[in-house]
Amino acid sequence: MKRLISLLMVSMVLASCGAAAPATEPIPSPAEMTVVVELVATAEPAAAEATVAAPAELKIVRLGFVPVMIYAPLYVGIERGYFAAEGIQIESTPVQGGSEPVVQMAAGNFDAAFGGAGAGLLNAAARGVKFSIVAPMHNESAPMTSPLVISAKRVDELKSVADLKGKKVAINATGAATEYWVDQALIKNGLTMADIELVTVGFKDVPAALENGSIDAAILGEPLATINVQNGTVAVLANDFIDGFYATYLYMGEAMLADTKTSEGFMRAYLKACGDLQGNYMTPEIAAIIEKYTKVPAAVVEKASAPHYNAEGVIPVENLKTLQSYFRERGYLEYDTDLDINTLINTDLVARATGK
Repeated sequence: MKRLISLLMVSMVLASCGAAAPATEPIPSPAEMTVVVELVATAEPAAAEATVAAPAELKIVRLGFVPVMIYAPLYVGIERGYFAAEGIQIESTPVQGGSEPVVQMAAGNFDAAFGGAGAGLLNAAARGVKFSIVAPMHNESAPMTSPLVISAKRVDELKSVADLKGKKVAINATGAATEYWVDQALIKNGLTMADIELVTVGFKDVPAALENGSIDAAILGEPLATINVQNGTVAVLANDFIDGFYATYLYMGEAMLADTKTSEGFMRAYLKACGDLQGNYMTPEIAAIIEKYTKVPAAVVEKASAPHYNAEGVIPVENLKTLQSYFRERGYLEYDTDLDINTLINTDLVARATGK
C-alpha cells in the first residue's frame, strides 16, 4: 500500500503537468488507484474505509479525472453533497491526460469521465470507441488559465507575441487544445505556425526551459503559471487570445446513460456545482476544496486565473468542429472523412435532468 500511495502521488503530479509516467514502476490499475486516492484524501483511516464501503442506498459512479483545478465542478459537487443528494457516491480515480479517461471508460473501468477533446479522442471515436459527450466543462476566456509565458528575464526583449517570429514555442502535447491556443495567439498578432518552431515540453519543465533559453515561450497551465509569476521566474506574454472556447467536456458510457435515474441525478448535481462557479466565485472555501483534490495551496488557487463554466449544459458543437478541422489541418487525425460531431453528442440527458 505504501508503494501504491507513492506511485499515485507521482502519477498525480505528472498527470497535472502533461508528462508521461516513469517507466521504472508499473502504474497502479484504476481499482488500485481508487483505493489509494481515498486514503490519501482522508485524514483518518476509518473514514477512508467508510468511503470505500458505500452505503447500500447510494449508487457508486466510477469516473476518471486529471487532478488539476479546472475540474472544480467535480470537487465542489462532492464536497457540497450535490451528488450524495442524488443518491450517488463518486469513486474518482486520477489518470493521465489526453484521451485516457474516455478510453478507460469505454473499456468498462469508468462510468463517466472528464477530459479534453484532443486529436486522440477523435481518433478513438473513429476507431469505434463508444462514448457520448453530455455536457461542457470549462472554457478559456481572458484572463486565460493557460497563458502564453516567457522568461521574466526577457520582458524587455519579447514585448508581444509578434516578437516570437523565428522563436521556439512550447506546448505540453501535440494534438491537444494548447496547440490550438498557440495558433490563435499567433494569428491575432499577424503570424502563423510556420513562423515559429513548435516543440513539446511538459508543464512542470517549462520554467527551467525558459530560464536556460532552450525555449523562448510556452503555454503554461494554472496554477503553475501563477506560482512561477509569483516567484519571479516567468512573465505572462499574453492571456487574452481565446474567448469563451470550450475544449474540456463531461463524457458518459453507454451503461451509465442506460441507467436513467443515475445519469440524470449525476447531471443535476454536476450542473448545480457549475452554477456555484459563476462570476467572481473563487472564495476561500472554494479554494480550499480545490486544494483538497489537487494539493495546490489554497492561497495559490485564489490568485490563479479562474476557469469559466456553463451551468446550462449547452454543448458548443462549433468548438468541437473547430478542433477537428484544426487537427485535420495539422495532420493528427487517423481517419480520412470528418466525423459528424453531432453523432458524438447527447443533448437529451441535460434536457431530462433540467426539465428544459
